[in-house]
Amino acid sequence: MQFYQQGFHPGDPRITDPADRVIAPPLKHSLPSKVDVMIVGCGPAGLNLAAQLSKFASISTCIVEQKDDRLLVGQADGIACRTMEMFEAYDFADQIKQEAYWVNETAFWKPDTEQPQKISLSSKIQDVEDDLSEMPHVIINQARVHDAFLDVMRHGPRKIVPHYSRQLLNLEVDQATTDYPVTLTFERLDSQHLGVIEKVKAKYVVGCDGARSTVRKSIGRELIGDSINQGWGVMDVLAVTDFPDIRLKSAIHSSNEGNMLIIPREGGYMVRLYIELDKLKSNERLSKKNITTNYLIAAANRILYPYTIDVKEIAWWSVYEIGQRLTTAFDDAEEGKLPHVFLAGDACHTHSPKAGQGLNTSVNDTWNLGWKLAHVLTGRAKPELLQSYSFERQTVAQQLIDFDREFSKMFSAKPKSVTNPEGVDPADFQKYFVQFGRFTAGTAIHYPPSDLVSTGQHQNLATGQSIGMRFHSAKVTRLADAKPVHLAHSMKADGRWHILAFAGQQDFMNDTCQVNKLCEFLQNDPSSPTQYFTPKSADIDAVINLQAVFQTHHREVEVAHIHPLLQPPKGRYGLKDYEKVYSAICEENSFYDKRGIDKRDGCIIIVRPDQYVAEILPLSDHSGLTNFFKRVFIQST
Repeated sequence: MQFYQQGFHPGDPRITDPADRVIAPPLKHSLPSKVDVMIVGCGPAGLNLAAQLSKFASISTCIVEQKDDRLLVGQADGIACRTMEMFEAYDFADQIKQEAYWVNETAFWKPDTEQPQKISLSSKIQDVEDDLSEMPHVIINQARVHDAFLDVMRHGPRKIVPHYSRQLLNLEVDQATTDYPVTLTFERLDSQHLGVIEKVKAKYVVGCDGARSTVRKSIGRELIGDSINQGWGVMDVLAVTDFPDIRLKSAIHSSNEGNMLIIPREGGYMVRLYIELDKLKSNERLSKKNITTNYLIAAANRILYPYTIDVKEIAWWSVYEIGQRLTTAFDDAEEGKLPHVFLAGDACHTHSPKAGQGLNTSVNDTWNLGWKLAHVLTGRAKPELLQSYSFERQTVAQQLIDFDREFSKMFSAKPKSVTNPEGVDPADFQKYFVQFGRFTAGTAIHYPPSDLVSTGQHQNLATGQSIGMRFHSAKVTRLADAKPVHLAHSMKADGRWHILAFAGQQDFMNDTCQVNKLCEFLQNDPSSPTQYFTPKSADIDAVINLQAVFQTHHREVEVAHIHPLLQPPKGRYGLKDYEKVYSAICEENSFYDKRGIDKRDGCIIIVRPDQYVAEILPLSDHSGLTNFFKRVFIQST
């Protein structure tokens, strides 16, 4: 899509008249007196959590924001491949893909060998390695992502809308109370109710309220870290330039004028410029009062020499200093006491924006937490499950801090030269960029063994699906309608677990077929996880969703021979679900070949609600299947 030709206007670019893009703010209702989950902050982390919890009609969720309306111009713009996979679980990835800029290549520019005062192209590389994800790395206004989450929230069973113009004054936890132990005090900031105080009691609170988080301060946590005393300016601009790679992500190192990162924006015309400023003195802080847009534009032109950039319009700009900080804990748990208050996003980790990890790490925080809260609040799991949030995410945040510290230092350093032998060789920076490509794509997260992640005894049965990492999708052919689909796209943001049964070499659904035997066990054995943990009044796949993949071509299989558990009755009319059986044969290489599935014996892969592989088992290991889910769930009634 191309847009912004007539200037920057926020909102949906499909709507021609910018005036028609305006969305009326929600009605200013009072806050509820009691709520299951109170989310403080309408950033990406908070909205993602609200979107997940909106899927559960029985969970009362409230989200508040200090600002007076939804975001229109966002700071974060880079969306990693893994985050796009998450968006697919909410069914808005296609919309984002259509509107966004796709980062396909990255260009590296360095001082010209013959004329160092000029920059010259060093090399271009593919931005994301082949088959890392079915989703692209994209750039889009953060506000458009917010709008997509707001739509999910508003249209979900719980119909959640934010309460704006609320400032959190205080948060207290009564450890002696188990019902609604957290009390929050808010002050209204809207003109009609200015100064009105509201109190809300909550079972759980999630602080998504940024680096200056009141929630974090209220539970006695603090951000600890350092700054490398480096200032940067950032601008989203509509501009005319002769720089040839203006529509490519470009890392530019000049000899003496500083460095710059160019991030093309959606719409075909806008571009984001990260511009290096002078090194700060010890304890010096940046301020917009000391930096003007003209200063930033002039700096950009000096770095780009011999090329020039003529800025016609500035959609947004800011200045910031690089620092990496991590909170002392991601929740309020103490020894012998379970957590009731959690931190997510910038409230618990901050870093530079150039690696594009802020929004992506934040939404993955609450992607991890959301289904766990839902499990506990719907009675599926014990509250002890919530301890796993801090256990899993704090390690990820520390890895991000370590990566960002090194990345920022390398990018901010002067190029290595005869006069600056201690500088960084631009080629080394490029190698570092490639080396950590999977990390920046969000696909390198690896959760350690726990009750939710096995030790990997049977990893050899699916070598391309690493236990503790996200399920790596590939195309299969859906049996009922012969449609090529990505297998992971069946795993939606609805809190369900997934059992994927990959058939071995036995004939399709005959007496020796291990998938057939698995279906018999799951459907008829009272000790099976689908029988033991599914409420009697619910669909059989409401808690654990069984799907099967066969090595047989889809045209060689009779749909009538499929086990009834793989075509279960659903909903009020008992309609058959035909979308649970697939053929691995779809593309030149089958799913088994692409993801290392054992062709002779097949396997079971258990996938968590956040799409991470929890366990791999032999198809015949029915007791292992039951024992795994007994570590997660409480028996249903």
